[in-house]
Amino acid sequence: MHENNLLSLIIFAPLAGAAINWFAGRRLRSERFIGLIACGSVAVSTVVAFYLAFKSGGALTATEPVFDHLWTWIQVGSFRADFGLAMDRLSGTYVLFITFVGFLIHVFAVGYMHEDRGFYRFFAFLNLFMFAMLTLVLADNFLLMFVGWEGVGLCSYLLIGYYIDKKEAGDAAKKAFITNRVGDWGFVIGIMLLFFITSAAGNASISFFNQPTTGVTSAFQVISALPVEAFAWQAIFAGGLTSGAVLLFIGAAGKSAQIPLYVWLPDAMAGPTPVSALIHAATMVTAGVYMIVRCSAIYVHAPTAMFIVAIIGAATALFAATIGLAQNDIKKVLAYSTISQLGYMFLACGVGAFAAAIFHVITHAFFKALLFLGSGSVIHGMHHEQDMRRMGGLRKYMPITFATMLTGWLAISGIPIFAGFFSKDEILWKTWSAAGPGLPGPIWSKALWAVGALTALLTAVYMTRMMVMTFWGTERFRESHSDHSDTSEATKVHDDAHHSDHGVHEPHESPWLMTAPLIVLAVLSTVGGLIGVPYAISSMFGGHPENYIEHTLDPVIAKTPGSETVAEYPDETIWLSHPPQNVDGAPALVPLGEHEAEAFHSPEEIREERLLALLSVAIAFVGIASGWFIFRKRPLLQLPRILENKYYVDELYDAAIINPINVGSREGLWKLFDVGVIDGFLHSLGDAVTETGKAVRHLQAGFVRGYAAIILLGALAVVGFFAYYGVQALRP
Repeated sequence: MHENNLLSLIIFAPLAGAAINWFAGRRLRSERFIGLIACGSVAVSTVVAFYLAFKSGGALTATEPVFDHLWTWIQVGSFRADFGLAMDRLSGTYVLFITFVGFLIHVFAVGYMHEDRGFYRFFAFLNLFMFAMLTLVLADNFLLMFVGWEGVGLCSYLLIGYYIDKKEAGDAAKKAFITNRVGDWGFVIGIMLLFFITSAAGNASISFFNQPTTGVTSAFQVISALPVEAFAWQAIFAGGLTSGAVLLFIGAAGKSAQIPLYVWLPDAMAGPTPVSALIHAATMVTAGVYMIVRCSAIYVHAPTAMFIVAIIGAATALFAATIGLAQNDIKKVLAYSTISQLGYMFLACGVGAFAAAIFHVITHAFFKALLFLGSGSVIHGMHHEQDMRRMGGLRKYMPITFATMLTGWLAISGIPIFAGFFSKDEILWKTWSAAGPGLPGPIWSKALWAVGALTALLTAVYMTRMMVMTFWGTERFRESHSDHSDTSEATKVHDDAHHSDHGVHEPHESPWLMTAPLIVLAVLSTVGGLIGVPYAISSMFGGHPENYIEHTLDPVIAKTPGSETVAEYPDETIWLSHPPQNVDGAPALVPLGEHEAEAFHSPEEIREERLLALLSVAIAFVGIASGWFIFRKRPLLQLPRILENKYYVDELYDAAIINPINVGSREGLWKLFDVGVIDGFLHSLGDAVTETGKAVRHLQAGFVRGYAAIILLGALAVVGFFAYYGVQALRP
């Protein structure tokens, strides 16, 4: 077990930044000081993360994780839970883009939040969020992960409701907090159930890794020894691995905004745009995907749960994409796009393509952070306007913002060579070719692929609509706003607390503190996908046959039963999907040459994958062309009201859940039980005491003869009592 105390610096540097800005920044009120502390603390985490990941024998190449044991948290008998951190290939991959993209967003925020009266408070919360998110990812056990899990929920509440003078922001913060609590209920019950299952198997554990020096055994190793549960709906309620996996997925659905717990994320756009970019595009909302992939050993033993993950992911992807077609708030479009892309990631997890899911998490962090920050730049340049119906023709006023958002648009639409093409195509291919116990029949893989392909088409359409309405066409910001009086309440929520004047202003480009991060993210959105070019595509151009992201993550991701592939050669046996084990039990890395890679990809598979890739490209171009021709001349085209109103899901939740709870609480718990029963009983008791007092107060008349008579009666009663029992005692 390799120990490195630098690991704790990754999480504690942002925590120190939060503390300094909260206590010192609020006194100094210096934006320069606060910005340097906030960005510097995240920069420290970024440098340390890259050092530990890429140094000789670093986390991304080592056969075992880097550990940092801080203290023993709980120890009861043989059970032990530490406050300990671990960086392996999965958590290391996550930490790299969390810290780097987080740093860029912090830099952008310094320019965006300029002259905001809560500047110190914003960056204290933002740093605190980074601490919680990094704790979640680097935790070496479920218990510490849950601490980070709840921490990002708290910070999300604080940042979404940052504008405390706006009712919409406060309502959105409460909605996010409560919705996530529903998911967190499933997560914590799932952890308890897994503890019970490992206890029943003879080795209670909630740890992610084997740690020989402390005697801790990985819960996943215990679970891997258990049989794979049969595909059956009743397994959901049987209290086994399927039940545990479903409960964990409920937690993931809450945090990563999947049906039916997605409703909080669009409203969360009431917070500042850097919050949307950091929390709701690149980090927090992908925590659910990270947890599912981390628990891949559980899910491959619970095929029913995997099927549920795939179905919910596909349904969410398509559902959110249709809503995104009709939104007029530029941030709401990106919010529903995020929900849809998260659905893609869960679809990949559900068909066993865990590495493809993480690959899309990475590319999504690049292009969605770029698009959110780009929208923030537009809002800033438009003097806090968010309604795209009041924009148009901005590319000549904001050339850098336009050029960078152009790359994000092409990336999310799936145009080669931009990053989103490779990860999205990998998910679609893995879905098409999926086979195994996680799907009840082969037709399901094709049906899920069709949903994914349709979602890709809609994505290209609504993102083209957003770009056309924002950067092309007539300059509508000079028009009277009464022309768009049907603006929904959501689009009236502005992104800044400074000044919400909707008068006509000349658009302008953002300062370099805001455009520099956009340029870096644009480069990453363009070339970032090259880390995961599939063999079927790279071999067409004589490229290296190795898919770097899959090769990196393969040793730490469980395989679905039957997916192990063996190719036999005269002198050796090479395992692609399930590497052999070293003497110490760690997976051995087997680099693949071109002839070995070809052995695992039949000509038919390679040809089929290439055809599907070409089809994906065609879908992307058709979507862009459709969006261009539909909205280029009619940017204000009225789309079906049901889409603009989000299928009335919020209204349905209000009618079916919120209002009955409010009415039941007010009429039943308050007026009937609280006022009628509890207050009624207490009031009756008080009234009884009062009336009793009124009755007995007549005994205190104030006359001496009355008191003497009472004393005489009392004395006669006592004498009579003893006389009676004395006579009874003398009788034979």
